[in-house]
Amino acid sequence: MYPDNYRYTKEHEWVLVEEGIGTVGITHHAQNELGDIVYVDLPQIGSAVLQGKTLGSVESVKAVSDIYSPVSGEVTAVNETLSSEPEKLNEDPHGVAWLVKVKLSAPGELSQLMSAADYQTYIGAA
Repeated sequence: MYPDNYRYTKEHEWVLVEEGIGTVGITHHAQNELGDIVYVDLPQIGSAVLQGKTLGSVESVKAVSDIYSPVSGEVTAVNETLSSEPEKLNEDPHGVAWLVKVKLSAPGELSQLMSAADYQTYIGAA
């Protein structure tokens, strides 16, 4: 359920880094806790994001929840599908429902994130 090649935050985001670009999303646990997602607010392409700081929000029928960036860098892509189909986050949070792509400015930050095994222990799923 939690891909081993992803890194995870305590705020329930994930990042997959390939060639200096981090694809960011929320975890299955996060979408499950939120319930039916009805709206996603994401940053503009070109925006700077900082590790641990808000990069957007997700609104469900239960609540609005901030999304925190797992890495620092520049937003290079935004998943436009989510503006018209936010429910994709409930269906495939670790795949097609990625949120943004970020060109990493501080790759060393990845060492501060959890592995899949550590994350599953953290949420009590292990």
